[in-house]
This record gives sequence, structure tokens and C-alpha cells, in this order.
Amino acid sequence: MTERFPLLSRIDDPADLRRLSLPELKRLAAELRQFILETVAHTGGHLASNLGSVELTIALHYVYDTPYDRLVWDVGHQTYGHKILTGRRDRMATLRQHGGLSGFPKREESPYDTFGTGHSSTSISAALGMALAARARGEKRQCVAVIGDGAMSAGMAFEALNHAGDLDGIDLTVILNDNEMSISPPVGALTQVFARLLSGEPYNTARRVGETVLSAAPPIKALARRVEEHVKGMISPPGTLFEEFGFHYYGPIDGHDLDVLVPTLANLRKLGGLRFVHVVTKKGRGYKLAEADPVLYHGVSRFDHAKGLEPAKASRPTYTQIFGDWICDMAARDPRLIGITPAMREGSGLVRFAQEYPERYFDVGIAEQHALTLAAGLACEGFKPVVAIYSTFLQRAYDQLIHDIALQNLPVVLAIDRGGLVGADGPTHHGAFDLSFLACVPNLVVMAPADENECRRMLTTAFLHDGPAAVRYPRGHGPGVPLDPGLEPLPIGKAELLRQGRRIALLAFGSMVAPAREVGERLDATVVNLRFVKPLDETTIRAVAATHEVLVTLEENAVIGGAGAEVARIVQTLDTPPRLLRLGLPDRFIEHGDPALLLRLVELDADGIQAAIARFDGGDA
Repeated sequence: MTERFPLLSRIDDPADLRRLSLPELKRLAAELRQFILETVAHTGGHLASNLGSVELTIALHYVYDTPYDRLVWDVGHQTYGHKILTGRRDRMATLRQHGGLSGFPKREESPYDTFGTGHSSTSISAALGMALAARARGEKRQCVAVIGDGAMSAGMAFEALNHAGDLDGIDLTVILNDNEMSISPPVGALTQVFARLLSGEPYNTARRVGETVLSAAPPIKALARRVEEHVKGMISPPGTLFEEFGFHYYGPIDGHDLDVLVPTLANLRKLGGLRFVHVVTKKGRGYKLAEADPVLYHGVSRFDHAKGLEPAKASRPTYTQIFGDWICDMAARDPRLIGITPAMREGSGLVRFAQEYPERYFDVGIAEQHALTLAAGLACEGFKPVVAIYSTFLQRAYDQLIHDIALQNLPVVLAIDRGGLVGADGPTHHGAFDLSFLACVPNLVVMAPADENECRRMLTTAFLHDGPAAVRYPRGHGPGVPLDPGLEPLPIGKAELLRQGRRIALLAFGSMVAPAREVGERLDATVVNLRFVKPLDETTIRAVAATHEVLVTLEENAVIGGAGAEVARIVQTLDTPPRLLRLGLPDRFIEHGDPALLLRLVELDADGIQAAIARFDGGDA
């Protein structure tokens, strides 16, 4: 370690970092970038974004007195360098593994992780809350939010900017890490010189003096303010928008040039008020393969960094791929189909659809609320919107689901990916609650497929239904059931009897059907694939309840308020109800780790299910 990373091996916390000279910081950046590359190649994780934020991370910890000064990262998938520089270097080999470091900031993990995250666009609100707390206590601490250009597309970021601009005595810095140049590209050395000039003491002293002098003449002060804004706007157009929110705008500046970045941040740290710093970085910086294809190298599994990622080997399709093929097939059949995603084209399987039907494809950015209400508006006009969204991100648009779609009974399809435990991304990304919060919504049909072909048929069922419908499927591969190339629906609300047994009946939803079948064979138990969370097949449930002593519901969802709870409601209405065991995710947030391991730890694999039944049934199982 010491020989290969002589500077990095000396950094145990940011205080060590602050003892280095500027030339040493540049050498440290090279070491840190190489260390991140080798770490992620070994563990898997977010690569391109972390390579792009190296110099920015070093500069922030060099200039600011962290953790006393609050540094809040948005999303958090660019914080590997932050973790390494704040005492976690030697644990990076455990990154995203069960019992190891989280792939995102986590308050329990380090005092330098001031705010836990994993979802987008929360940083400005959180940092503003911390700045308000500092004002209330009379503390002179700095609060800094680091937000990406993608996260700035979410309404929550602008809600926070809007609120901050209406407050007095707040010391808040927002740093826009623009790594896709989606707002404005850098325009050469002039912008860097201008950023340093604007952040320097002479300019800001002059501005403060001018504001004091002109304070007695508000119209003149307002005019001067407008002139300042528009002069800056002509040189750097994005600044005008943020100045209108009440922030002083600085940039854009090169986020990889420590000669510019460090003195600019050092100047800004001395200033009070609201500051917005536009930093331009490049995803994948320093690793040519990631620079050339930052999307491919955004999130990676283990790989040989000397060779790069190898082409994926042909294998059975994932549920995401099944959805991607289905939406293209259905679009060819029905011109009313519109595909919508909140910034998850690749993750949700919409790449082919976007290429083949560009006029019917809408990526709305990180704006889940807007995505659902946009779909509602399209549905009002006779179109058939299909919203591809992760389970964990659907949580952010729950009001729109209820108020804008379900209440009006609009025919919108929710293709909900990543249902259940997703693995290394951990509790911020597990789809642990969707069956609970979907099943209680009136007018909504909710389905969970047991296999690949059933997923395809359920998507067709949802699309043909004249009302809102959701298909919730897991990450990764299914059990390997061949696909029917047709577009045949399922009868709504009809379960499927998979195995007739005795005494014990397993009533399974979605991904739990496969382990239920295995346990059914071991125990000679009846196995039912319920298929529909809503409406439930009450006829089948009552018939099975009448002929079995023990019913067991199985779902990869929170057991509290989950699909099994509705089965319980039906069973309790029977004159002689059987004993009922409801199995699902426990009442706690499940940590990150391999999905198979996590399922075993919460006893939702076949062995765990059998053991839970044995305890419930007095050891008879």
C-alpha cells in the first residue's frame, strides 16, 4: 500500500489531507483515482461517477473543516473518494458486501457522513436544514450541498433553492457537479478567471459596500442588482437562473483543476450568504474506457480493469429485458402506447423502445411525480401510457398515483422493476414496501409474476385493462420459463393451483412462488400461485382454507400491511378458519449484500421457510 500509494497511505482523515501542499494534492488525486479504480474492479459498484469527483472531493475536504463543516452529498454514488479520505480506506475491500461499507453515505458509518442518502435531489434541502440549525445555535459552521446536474432536474432541488432564497442569515453553498455538461459547457480559461474574480475579496467587498450605500434607495439598488445579474448572465447564462433564486453564482469552473478549484472554494468559504458554484467534471475521468462510455461504466460488477468490461454472455433474459421486449411488441400492435421513465432508460430496459419509437418515448429526468401525472394527462386524452419505474422510486410519487391516476381510474400501466431485495445497493433501493402501499389504493390492479412468461402476460393484462394496473417484478433472472411470443392476457383476479398436497397450503406471491414449490415438495404441501395481489382470488383462498389446517402466505415485501394481511382478512371471515402464518420481510430495514444471502438471513429461502413452518406447526413440518 505504502509503496504504490505513498501519499494516500498517509491520509487517515481530512486533517492529514490539509497538511499537504497543492502539488502534493495533485499527486494524491492520481493515487486516489487509481485506488478507486482497483477497488471497484474488485468489489463492483459505481465507477464512472466516482472517478469524476476525485479532485472535487479532495478540494472540499482540504478547504472545509469537515466534519464540523457539514458536507452533504446528493444520491451518494460519487462518495467513494470521500469514504477513503475520511478513515475508511482500509475497509474499501468490503464495499457493498454484507457487513461491509455501504455504497452510499450512511450516518451510522461515519461522522463525516452527515446525511444518509441513496435517492436523488435531497442534498439542498438537508443542507439548508443544517444551515438553519447553525443559525438557531449561533454557530459559524459552513453547510455545503454537492448535487449533480441530473439531480437538479428534480423539483425537490428547486423547492429547496426557492425556500433558501427567502431566508435571511443563512450560510449555504450549493455545488453543482455538472458531469454531463447538460446545463452549460465550460467556455475556456475566461470562465475560470471570472469565477476566481467573483469569489475574490475585492469584488465581494465592492459589492457589499455598494449594497450598503444603495440600501437607502431601493429602486437604485434593485436596478444595480439587475445590471449585475445580466452582465454575469451574458458571460455565463446559467447563472441568471440561480441568481434569481437569491444565490450568488460562480462558474462554470473546471472541476479537475485543483489550481482553480482550491482557491475558489477557499475564497467562497470566507463569504456569507447563499452561494451556487457550478463545477464541470467528466465522468470516468482518468480511465479511458469509462470516459468513452460513462453509461456502461456507471455501475459495474467485478471486472479486470486492465482489460475493461467484457461483453455480456448470452443467458436467459432478465425481467427487465422481458419488459423491454414486451413494450416494443405491444407498441407495434397499439399506436396509443407511450413509454415514460424518470431517468432510467437503461435500468428499466427502454433502450430499444427509445430507438424504435423515439416519438413515443419520454425520459422526464429525475422527476417521478411529474412522470406519473404526465401519464395521467396522456391517459385523459386517449393514450395508453406505460411508466417504467423502480419500486423504490415509485415511493416518491405516491400522491400522484393516488390523486392523479387511481382516483380518476385512468388506464396507466406501472411497470415496477426491482421489487423485493435488490442486493448491494441496500436499504435505499430495496423494493420492500410496494405491495403494502399499492394494495390499499382503490381502482388499482396489482400483479406479481412468478416467472418470465407470466410477467409478459401480466404486462399485457395491465395494458388491456381499462384502468390503472401495476406489474411488480424482481431484479435479475427468473426461473427460466420459456416465453410465449404472443400477447395473451391473464384472467384478472384468478390464482393458479400449482400443487395439490395435504394439511399445509403455501399461498405465494411473485418471486416467492419458486421457493414455495420447493418447500411444497418437501412437505407434501399444496402450493398456490396467487398472481394477483389485488384483486385477490377469494374463491380459491376460501376453498384452500376449507381443506387445510395451516395456510402460509409468502411475499418478498414487508410483512406488516403486505399482501398476506389481505389474505388474513379473508380467512378471518370463515366460520372455522385454519391457522395462518404470514411470512415476508421483517419490520426493519434490510442491509446491503448478496440477494441470496439476504433472503437466507430473513428466512425467505426454501430452508428458512421450512424452518419457520416447523416452528409454527409445532415441529410437525
